[in-house]
Amino acid sequence: MEATGVLSERTLVLNRSWSAIATTTVKNALRLVYTGAAKAIRPDTYEVHGFESWTDLAVQSGEPCIRTVALKIRVPEVILLTRYNGMPSPSAVFTRRNLYKRDGNTCQYCGVRPGTHELSIDHVLPRSRGGLSSWENCVLACVRCNRRKGDRLPHEANLKLLSRPRVPKWNPILEISLGRVRSSWEKFVSDSYWNTTLEP
Repeated sequence: MEATGVLSERTLVLNRSWSAIATTTVKNALRLVYTGAAKAIRPDTYEVHGFESWTDLAVQSGEPCIRTVALKIRVPEVILLTRYNGMPSPSAVFTRRNLYKRDGNTCQYCGVRPGTHELSIDHVLPRSRGGLSSWENCVLACVRCNRRKGDRLPHEANLKLLSRPRVPKWNPILEISLGRVRSSWEKFVSDSYWNTTLEP
């Protein structure tokens, strides 16, 4: 893999209590280790390394690495922040993109999946009647269902929601594409995170 490709790969970030809180690029992970803001972890042994001792580690044959003029540096797959001990918010931010994700690009009235261009955001309690733009009041609706509902409540238009709209339970910081999960992360991250697809 090209050096630029390796640098854009993902590294798991742990807070000072060894709880997974984010992912970042390998490039940024190395910067954090170099400045002392983080330590690199060897997932197989849980050894913690500063930049100097990390660059002293031998690179195994076939192992991804960053090559400089004088060094071959192992790719840090997991880093530990040296000062930060916070945790990310457990709830996702209410955005159009996240709403499409929560509802699976599916009309919440008839269940069709016509494509994002034929879906719109419907306020279950219309805004004209005091409805808010929130997780609990917004759903995806196809053009046909949205026109049929208009400025009414679902039952007034003889429509029924497939499920009650709720705040999603995923952690937006740790949403990791399944194709980019490293096996070494399994020691640090709960299985529940592997079911998500959005990446920060």
